Order: sequence, then C-alpha cells, then structure tokens
Amino acid sequence: MKSTTMRRTALAIATATALTGLAACTSSGDSGGSGKDDKASGKDTSNLSPVAALRSAEKSTDAADSAKVESTTTMGTMMSMNADGALGWGDGITGTMTIEYTGGTMADTMRQLGTTSMEARYLPDAYYARMGDKFAEQAGGKHWIRYDYDDLADLGGGSGAYLRDQMQNTTPNQSVKLLLASGDVKKVGAEKVRGQETTHYSGTVDVADLAGKNSSLSASQLADLKKQLEQAGVTTQQVDIWVDDQDLLVKKVEKGKMATGDLTQTAYYSDYGVKISAEAPAAGDTQDFKELLEKQGGTVAGTTS
Repeated sequence: MKSTTMRRTALAIATATALTGLAACTSSGDSGGSGKDDKASGKDTSNLSPVAALRSAEKSTDAADSAKVESTTTMGTMMSMNADGALGWGDGITGTMTIEYTGGTMADTMRQLGTTSMEARYLPDAYYARMGDKFAEQAGGKHWIRYDYDDLADLGGGSGAYLRDQMQNTTPNQSVKLLLASGDVKKVGAEKVRGQETTHYSGTVDVADLAGKNSSLSASQLADLKKQLEQAGVTTQQVDIWVDDQDLLVKKVEKGKMATGDLTQTAYYSDYGVKISAEAPAAGDTQDFKELLEKQGGTVAGTTS
C-alpha cells in the first residue's frame, strides 16, 4: 500500500470514527436545564409546549449516562456506513462500536485493506480504530490506530478543533439540543417507533450558528469552521427526534446538504443505563495516529487542506 493511501485512510478513519461517536453524542452546551438531578422520569409531557417537553427529554436522556446505539450515516459520495454498539457519556464518550462501511469512496478504500468492517473504541483521552491485516503489514504489524484528541484538534483546522471539543464535552442528546438552540421546533404528533409509543418533534437548524453556540471554540476557530462548512455546502439541517413516555430519546434523524451530496444520519437508542466496558488495545498492537503520519512523510496539520 502506498504511503499516500495510508495517510488518506488514517485521516478518513479519524473523521468517520469521530462522526460515529457523535451520531449519539455532542457538546453539552447549556440549553437552560439545571442538570441531572432534575430527571423527569415518566412525567406526562403531552400537554407541555414543544420546548418544555424537549427540555424534559434533554434532562432525562442526559441522566441515563449510557445506551445501546444503532446508526446509519450517508455523507454524499464519501461514505455510507452502519454502526452498532453501546456508548456512555457521563465523562466524554466511552464505549465500543462496530462500523461497517457499505458504500462510497470510504468503502472502496477499506476494501483495499481487505475489510469493510472496523471496531472503534472510545475512551476519555482518545479513540481507537482497528484496521485490517493489510494495513498492519504496512504499520509494523500493528492493527490499531490511536487518535489522541489533542492531535484531532490539528486535523482540518476549525473542524478538527470542533470535533475534539464535541468528543470531550459530550451528552447523548445532540438532536434535542440542536432543536432547543435553533428556536425552530414543532410537535409533529404521536408515532410508533419499533413498537414503542413516542412523540415526534421536528425543526430546522443553522449548522454554523449552532457550532458557535454549542462549543468553546475561539473566534478564529469558529470562522475557520464556518468557512469549511460553507465549502462543504452544509448550511442547514432538518432534525427530527422521537421521545418515549419516559422522556428518553428513542430515535433521531438529521438531514442536510453537502457539496458531495446528501448528508443523512439516523440513530436508534435503547437499553438506557447499560453497563459500558471499553479498554485500550495492547500497546504493542497500537500505532499512534500522529506517529503514523510522521513515518509516512506527513504531519497532522500538514496532511489536510
């Protein structure tokens, strides 16, 4: 495998694995709630305004600390993938997910490595991606790539800093907070999701504006991120969420436009409170992302445009 292919693969995996975790979780930016002690367990929110009902759902979901997650993501021609596993968010994202690349250029790249499936492990200081044997042959026999969050901040300027910020300051209810921050939310009505009675809410959010509201980025980083979002063609997203009678998030769908095509993410949540177990792979079988790029003749910041 050529060194340029290894660099592209490592960089693409970095973003894709982070996005998989963020399909369940995102920044814990304040949306007016008082915290976990206010959990509304089983409270009847049928007569509340959409905003009040979503605040209740935000608190309850946040307090649950963990859940099983199933998600599908399509990012234009870049990739389509499915993910399945369990994640916790009590102190950043922790947990394990199995990711299957089903289409796009990312799947083609993974096929060159002899596999389209990958295990991802999320820990407080870094996340890990297990690659195929062909990749290990070019990486000194090591199967795992370790992505330190500080290195992630250098990946792609403002977008890298934003990903790091999101991964280290997480709650599970991305879509709830997006809708609350947007100021544009409506109650669609009662619907069943996989046999569960739920209430469906919907709204449209300004992506760049919310990136500023829900992060601790500097002004220059926000300007960089906004420019990159605009270049990618991402301006607004349609967000739909479904909440059960325990005020817990059951499903979310986010849809937007990118320069490379449509962006769609769908996630299902179940078994809230599930025990989470995630350990770092053996050091002898792990290659650090930054060191890998340096060996292949690049740097973290210098390998992205």
